[in-house]
Amino acid sequence: MVSADKINQWVRPEIRALASYHVPPAGDLIKLDAMENPWPWPEGLLQDWLERLRQVELNRYPDPGAQELQAGMRLAMGVPDAAAVILGNGSDELIQMIIQAVAMPGRTVMAPEPTFVMYRQIATVAGMEFSGVPLRDDFSLDREAMLDTLERRQPAVTFLAYPNNPTGNLFGADDIEAILSRADGLVVVDEAYAPFTDASFMARLPDYDNLLLLRTVSKMGLAGLRLGLLAGPAAWLEQIDKTRLPYNLGTLNQVTGSFALAHRAVFEDQARLIREARSILLAGLQALPQLVVYPSEANFILFRVPAGRAGEIFAGLKTAGILIKNLGGAGGALHDCLRVTVGTPAENLAFLKALQGLLG
Repeated sequence: MVSADKINQWVRPEIRALASYHVPPAGDLIKLDAMENPWPWPEGLLQDWLERLRQVELNRYPDPGAQELQAGMRLAMGVPDAAAVILGNGSDELIQMIIQAVAMPGRTVMAPEPTFVMYRQIATVAGMEFSGVPLRDDFSLDREAMLDTLERRQPAVTFLAYPNNPTGNLFGADDIEAILSRADGLVVVDEAYAPFTDASFMARLPDYDNLLLLRTVSKMGLAGLRLGLLAGPAAWLEQIDKTRLPYNLGTLNQVTGSFALAHRAVFEDQARLIREARSILLAGLQALPQLVVYPSEANFILFRVPAGRAGEIFAGLKTAGILIKNLGGAGGALHDCLRVTVGTPAENLAFLKALQGLLG
């Protein structure tokens, strides 16, 4: 048995203080906790994909630059010709690569909070300081506080999720522009939920020499693929790419990604269905007077339940066969908050009925 003294001797204290990223098993529950696309691939598309996989030579290493996939992602995501791109094993790996490229003792990573927890987690693992700037009560960006922290801390990287996770809202574009204009370090706009909003900074990449943009295919229906894209000035990406491990994208991921993007109209139709379902689900939640429901440009909705009842309602939904995300335990601005992913119409209806019964 490894002694606690040995762990304390060799593992950095900031690592020991971290909690692992926990993903609860869903089992047979209706899974509305992870912002996944609920729609499966059409049968014909599935068979064509399997046939394509028959041609893969698994005894060979993958294309180290994933050139075919890179070209498909540039086209599908509208990356400007002047921008360079790097592909990663999900956007998590790309966040890690960005931070690793600039990490030095005493340097800071900044982001508004609450936001995607991996910004803080990866910064801590890399030995950097993390400065979280509280959002306003309505979860909008506090421009003055952000600019003040920017001036005082001079962060090496500022992350802005657009739309934000877990709140679902878009920050003001003019607020982001102000941060870009004042930041000496990198500003990363994370557009993981791009399929569910019309807002984007992709076309603005040529306007700023410190802007990087993240995208992922996870939310469009390929969460199991783990595939992300980083776009930005070539000079920055040349340095960030040095932190990428060789062959970071396997052949099956590359082939599947290229195949799926060649049929992206299927996933665009599914995103349209999710947007429509989001409107109906939002209206259903807003009809429950006990809740505070927040607007969303993503494929999930954040809502606040009566004080002290988040854990009880989360458990009650789970008993009813529905798994959502309980954010109330995080405390702070997210006290009493739950987050539900937009599912199929039948799943959304089952969730609303169960929630209404629990609220009484």
